[in-house]
Amino acid sequence: MALLLSFDTATPHLAVVLSNDGAPIASRVDATVVLSHAEKLNVFIEAVMKQAGRSLKEIDAVAVGIGPGSYTGLRIGLSAAKGLCYALDKPLIGMGTLDVLLAEFMHTERKLEANDTLVPMVDARRMEVYARAYGPDLQAIDDTAPLILDQAWCDARSAHTFVFGDGADKATELWSRSPMIAHVPGIRPAVHGLARCAADHFAQGRFSDLAYLVPEYGKPANVAQSRGARQ
Repeated sequence: MALLLSFDTATPHLAVVLSNDGAPIASRVDATVVLSHAEKLNVFIEAVMKQAGRSLKEIDAVAVGIGPGSYTGLRIGLSAAKGLCYALDKPLIGMGTLDVLLAEFMHTERKLEANDTLVPMVDARRMEVYARAYGPDLQAIDDTAPLILDQAWCDARSAHTFVFGDGADKATELWSRSPMIAHVPGIRPAVHGLARCAADHFAQGRFSDLAYLVPEYGKPANVAQSRGARQ
C-alpha cells in the first residue's frame, strides 16, 4: 500500500491530499481565485499530516502537478515537492495537471459512450486555454497545446465531447450554442483526482528525475523588456 502526498498549484485552486492507494485520508483545499500558494502550500501540508496523524517520514512518494498552468504557481509547487523529496529521500512523481483534471472528472462517474471525447482545459486567460483530448479509454488522442475557444473549434467536433476545468468554465455561452459539447462545470485538480492520479503513477513506476523535472508551462513566458533597459 502506497502512502502518497500530492498537491497541484498550476491553477488558482490549491489542493493538498494524503492518500493511501488512491483513497484520500486527509486533505486541505483553497478554492479562492486569488493565487496564495506561496503562503498556504506548506501550511496545508503540515495541516494534512497532522490531521492524518502521520509523519512525513512515513510517506512513500511526493506527487505534484507540473502543468500546464500558472508560471509562478508551478514553480512554487515543484520547488516544494523537490525540497520534500530531497530532504526525506523519497521519490518524486510529476503529473500533468490535465491528467489530474481527467482523474477528477472520472470521479464524477459519468457514463461514457464508445466515441466520446474528453477535453480537460486549464485557463490561459482571455479565450485561450491549455487543452488535451482523451478518448473514453482515457488514452490521450493528441498533445497538450494552447487552444483558442471559438465557434470554429466547436463546429469541428465530430463526436460528443465533454469539456471541463477552469478553462471550460469561462466559455459557458459558447458551449450552450454547441450541441456536440457537454460542459461539466466545477471540475478542478482537486483531492480525488490528485489521489487517483498519484496512485496510478506510483503503481506503474512512473517516477521523475529529482534534478531535471521542470514545469510544463504550456507556452513560453511573455517577457517584455522595460523601456529603460539598455539595448
